[in-house]
Amino acid sequence: MIDAMAEQQTSPVFDAKATLEVMSQRPGVYRMLDHAGAVLYVGKAKNLKKRVSNYFRSSGLDTKTMALVSHITAIDVTVTNSETEALLLEQNLIKKFRPPYNIQLRDDKTYPYIMLTHKDAFPRLAFYRGTRKRDATFFGPYPSASAVRESLALLQKVFRVRQCEDSYFRNRSRPCLQHQIGRCTAPCVGLIAPTEYAVDVQDASLFLQGKSDTLIQTLGQRMEQKAAELAYEQAARVRDKIVDLRRIQSQQIISGDGNDADVMAAVLEGAYACVHVICIRGGRIMGSRNYFPKDKLSDNATELLEAFVAHYYLRESAELVPGLIPAEVIVHPLLSDHQSLQEALSAAAGHAVRLMGKVRSHRARWQEMALNNATQALQSLVNNRQTMVQRFELLQEALGLQSEPQRIECFDISHTMGESTVGACVVFDQSGPLKSDYRRYNITDVQPGDDYAAMEQALTRRYAKLSNQLQESDAADSELLASKVPDILLIDGGKGQLTQAVQVLKNCQLPELTLIGIAKGISRRAGQETLFLTTDAGFSEIVIDTHSPALHLLQQVRDEAHRFAITGHRARRAKTRQQSPLEQIPGLGPARRRELLKYFGGQQEIQRASEADLARAPGISTKLAAVIYEALHNE
Repeated sequence: MIDAMAEQQTSPVFDAKATLEVMSQRPGVYRMLDHAGAVLYVGKAKNLKKRVSNYFRSSGLDTKTMALVSHITAIDVTVTNSETEALLLEQNLIKKFRPPYNIQLRDDKTYPYIMLTHKDAFPRLAFYRGTRKRDATFFGPYPSASAVRESLALLQKVFRVRQCEDSYFRNRSRPCLQHQIGRCTAPCVGLIAPTEYAVDVQDASLFLQGKSDTLIQTLGQRMEQKAAELAYEQAARVRDKIVDLRRIQSQQIISGDGNDADVMAAVLEGAYACVHVICIRGGRIMGSRNYFPKDKLSDNATELLEAFVAHYYLRESAELVPGLIPAEVIVHPLLSDHQSLQEALSAAAGHAVRLMGKVRSHRARWQEMALNNATQALQSLVNNRQTMVQRFELLQEALGLQSEPQRIECFDISHTMGESTVGACVVFDQSGPLKSDYRRYNITDVQPGDDYAAMEQALTRRYAKLSNQLQESDAADSELLASKVPDILLIDGGKGQLTQAVQVLKNCQLPELTLIGIAKGISRRAGQETLFLTTDAGFSEIVIDTHSPALHLLQQVRDEAHRFAITGHRARRAKTRQQSPLEQIPGLGPARRRELLKYFGGQQEIQRASEADLARAPGISTKLAAVIYEALHNE
């Protein structure tokens, strides 16, 4: 801390006047830097000199801007040919440097899609998130994962295209429950011909492309054809599909013009902000989502929304998400600089994009819907945040802490009889769950079922890295890293797990923090947990009133850690059980596995073979045979 203060005192004073005298008046991007060279803020301007001068005027600055200016020691500029180029460059730099004073989304994941596979004889529909460099067709993007899952459930009811994993599909010997309830045609056991299945796939594809009217016309012709052929049962099934599609249209289509549009509304209240996004494709609402961006500079909804729109659409400008930017973007309130942003969106999308604020008819109803949803979501957020802050204050009082805690981390271990052990860490701050800081750890090289050793490994992997970073960081980074050290470390367990935590923290030489164990009581019921607080003398049991919000906070954090751990464990266990035991043996690659299976005729015979029998197989040495035998017999 003393070194950091000394460095700040010796850091050069920024000469704004000299910098502005030589600054260009052309369009471009400016980067504000602190004394360590870290980027504080990235902005774009139609006139660089005029825009940057506004930060250093003698009066009229708000407190947020003054806080930014007080940290500036240098400004770098990049001149561009147009304001559109400046806007695109600005988003690339924001993505690269993630400056603290630019708008930040708490959840910055890639967009979710519905994927239709190509390589399979019977293609499948599936939820997908990630790179689109696969042999498949992708529909979307969708505003949220829940919107994708709702669409998949709808597709399963109407078109009955399979959604099961390939490993499940290949190993079926009889139809599954989805077939029995009429949501799959059971291609896995040959109950539908590939040509008939391809028709269902084509219908689902047309629906996902927003061509519902075309699809209904095609189905009508197909129904008449089946009826003419006296195939009345098949005609009835097509009729039922038409009825379902008509019902979907009546429920979801608000306008008949089939437009693609995104509707965005921003609301501010104090330090909190919300942007509600409604995604409309082919006149049908695909879903909506609330965003709660962090923006340290915006003082009104117009500034916030302008920064949000650019970040939302252009943050992946290097490889633009196909279909992300629709032909119309309807906003509330109207943006002050909408013309340049509209040009940038059009350039990035490869087609004309209209950015509108004053709209009528059904567009006005969409806009009103987005505004109402944003207002309600923000009110709910404010109430929840106030409740969360109150819980932190009461926790400070209950534990007798000198200062109010800002960050809580909780660890839990999950396994099934020692199989596929996973350690999980969740993080809460006064805003609630901080999911970007969640981590899972696959536990290895410990005795199955040894929760103490598993806890020690998870804690060590979490905090040894943080400790090394703190020791190697300079003054500029140390403050940021120090904020990653929790004020309270919560362990789901009793004195044994706490003992491991005390030792790990001692080895990592981290700053002092409050260490609490939360163990299930004798009745193992919520509200009757036993709490242990570490002290210099050892562990002391503490009691917090059952109805106290402070205890409810600890229970919420513990329950979230348990959920996160068991989800990771189940995923790891499922992956392990899908693998052959041979795949997990070191030194036994694909070629040797094939030779081994060919030599013995199957995995069961390999399991029965002795060590000497294994050594006789082609490519298997005596040493490797011993390794295989030990692995298969758990020796």
